[in-house]
Amino acid sequence: MSSPEDMSPDMAPAQEDMKPALEDMRPDTPTPDMKLVEPEPPRCVEADGDVLSCTHETELLLTGLSGFEPREVHWQVPTGEPPEGGWPAVMLFQGSLFSSEYSWESSPDAPYGAYNQTKMIASLLDAGYAIIAPEAHYNGSTYWDTNIAPWAYAWESSSDHQFLLEIFEELEQGAFGEINAERLYATGISSGGYMTSRMAVSYQGRFKALAIASASYATCAGYICYVPGELPFDHPPTLFLHGELDSIVPSYTMEDYAEELIEQEVPTRQIVDEDAGHEWIEATPGEVTSWFNSWQ
Repeated sequence: MSSPEDMSPDMAPAQEDMKPALEDMRPDTPTPDMKLVEPEPPRCVEADGDVLSCTHETELLLTGLSGFEPREVHWQVPTGEPPEGGWPAVMLFQGSLFSSEYSWESSPDAPYGAYNQTKMIASLLDAGYAIIAPEAHYNGSTYWDTNIAPWAYAWESSSDHQFLLEIFEELEQGAFGEINAERLYATGISSGGYMTSRMAVSYQGRFKALAIASASYATCAGYICYVPGELPFDHPPTLFLHGELDSIVPSYTMEDYAEELIEQEVPTRQIVDEDAGHEWIEATPGEVTSWFNSWQ
């Protein structure tokens, strides 16, 4: 075989002519048959100046008991490929009189800290959590049954219980994307915060962690609050978010609940905003995401 020194001068141009062809053989050079994959757009974007809007899907579920109205469930999964086993998922329970449809778009001037709620959704999606936001009765125009007589103490007879059972079944069948049913979390505000506590009381072992905003124990209601001395033995780790100026759900009711959890050595964290009332407080997005990340 000839060495470079043995190469005659008239061979050099031919070698130079081969360079383009050799360069075209590089593995990272696209070919006409290769399809370029466009990155998925973000789920949540700022629009019209300061409006934060998150895309989502909606499913209509029919309850299995006569007389119970159909209910909507709004949901979204993160961008990209799900991890092995599916996405961890956060169930988001809206408060009284507001549809969970409103959770997905908000601006800084929205009432009850709604902008912080939408920012929380964006933060959780970015962190790899799917969001499942079911509607309370009549498209969210009322409230959850968890602390309403007679269902507060006869929960299994409530339509909300039937609704939750359907959600769990649909979730396992893939109706809300590729979800890992072993990695569920829950959060909510006001009536939805009491409903979040209900996940610990009536669906033991299903949820890995909770974040309760402007609420307390599952059967409490505003100033009227009795927290049992013995809570579920497997009560999930719980984050409390509360405004010190809350005149609808006084912060002492939350503190009573937290104290019982601490007594039972359940991991607990309390974030109280001294300047906030009955609302999603400013710390919500980062604190909720960090809390759920702590309990994988």
